[in-house]
Amino acid sequence: MPSPVDEKGGSPENDSITVYERPKGLRGVYYHPITQIVMLALVCFLCPGMFNALTGLGGGGQVNPTISANSTCAVYATYAFFAFFSGTVNNKIGAKRTLLFGTLGYALYVGSYLQVLFFSCRAINIHPGAGWFVVTSGALLGVTAAFLWTAQGSIMLSYCTEAQKGIFISIFWAVFNVGAVVGAAVSFGQNIKSTVGILVLTIIGITIPLLMADPDKMIRTDGTRVVMPRHPSWKSEFYGLWVAIITDPMILLLFPMFFASNYFYTWQFNDYNSALFNIRARSLNNFVYWLSQIIGSGMIGIILDSRRLRRRVRAFAGWGILLVMTFAVHVWAYYYQRTYTRASIPPDSQKMDIYDTRYPAHVWLMIFYGLLDAMWQTTSFWLIGAMSNDTNKLAIYSGFYHSIQSAGAAGVWRMDAMGLPYMNIFLSTWCLVVVGLVSSLPVIYLRIRDTTVLEDEGLMQRDQEIEMNINMKAKEMIESEIEMS
Repeated sequence: MPSPVDEKGGSPENDSITVYERPKGLRGVYYHPITQIVMLALVCFLCPGMFNALTGLGGGGQVNPTISANSTCAVYATYAFFAFFSGTVNNKIGAKRTLLFGTLGYALYVGSYLQVLFFSCRAINIHPGAGWFVVTSGALLGVTAAFLWTAQGSIMLSYCTEAQKGIFISIFWAVFNVGAVVGAAVSFGQNIKSTVGILVLTIIGITIPLLMADPDKMIRTDGTRVVMPRHPSWKSEFYGLWVAIITDPMILLLFPMFFASNYFYTWQFNDYNSALFNIRARSLNNFVYWLSQIIGSGMIGIILDSRRLRRRVRAFAGWGILLVMTFAVHVWAYYYQRTYTRASIPPDSQKMDIYDTRYPAHVWLMIFYGLLDAMWQTTSFWLIGAMSNDTNKLAIYSGFYHSIQSAGAAGVWRMDAMGLPYMNIFLSTWCLVVVGLVSSLPVIYLRIRDTTVLEDEGLMQRDQEIEMNINMKAKEMIESEIEMS
């Protein structure tokens, strides 16, 4: 156990900030926060990344688009419900166990697509049970995914210092999206063998949480220890949901931004990529979309963590970039969307291929959508991280984020499955993104400070009060036993 010293080299009693000596050698590399963030990203690379590779093709490549849309709706519906409470579970059982549990649903989901492809490649009619297996596995995936992403948010935002949050989010997002890039490359010739490859990669991802370090042994690069939740009672944790909102009600203003953060995938993947392109073009679109996310997350991460600018200035700069990208991309997309409808593109129509003269301009729209998506997700997480350093609160906020975004995604995927006009879905997407930006502006102006102070840590204070009460009760019991003896 490294010995604590304060920032001035004295004893920790003389300073409120205790600084620990970080481990050396290979042990130091293993316990380095960036190493653990990369391992965390590899989990998401091999599990959600493969999920993104399948859904990004629109209809899973060869799976009936309606089945795929209903399945994705089931994913996000159960996800939305369980993510709201997943922060309390994370704080109760620990981030590492929560992460491990969260990986389990992805292998089942990929396996369901494998079953459908197995039947379709043998010219066997897909009976209703096969479609319902995809939908059911989607519902189960939503349950486990809620816990995976909550654990991910808790770990990612608590391992970094205040000055590193943008860079750490960018590193995670870049490695994570390599998973979708690899999956898209594997899916370029969509068939049973490529889906088996995705399934094998997903199973490998399940094993990585077992190899990760325990969060309570982690020391940040500035020498401060990562303080993980003390596994309080369930009653205390559910009370923490209420405390998190009461102590920081401005988090509610970020809910529209959270709601929009997965809403736009439906139009991009099903109503644009799947509607206009054949399987080869879809696969290439999917590949460049996720590849551009690596670039987008890196670009916005550098800006959000720039040491030349104060944190408040960086927050406004990030918001301004999102505003410009939102209108540029959606105006561009509108000119394409007004040229086609569901009725104008029958299922057996000849769709756009990569050799079509119109293809280059259309694929660039996918690239810019990928940039916008990465910047949106990175900025959303950065704003959450800028509001608190309390691990308990970050876990709950991460749960809020994924719950609200999944509620939006579930609704729009269901609307798509019901055949709502493409233009309606597109316009609702555009409006929601704008509303999310407008509602987040007061949070940046009133809530984001250049540093997070102790008064902001409502749950940390709650935990201190709980611990004091426990210590007082223990002291009273000891005194009572002494008196009786």
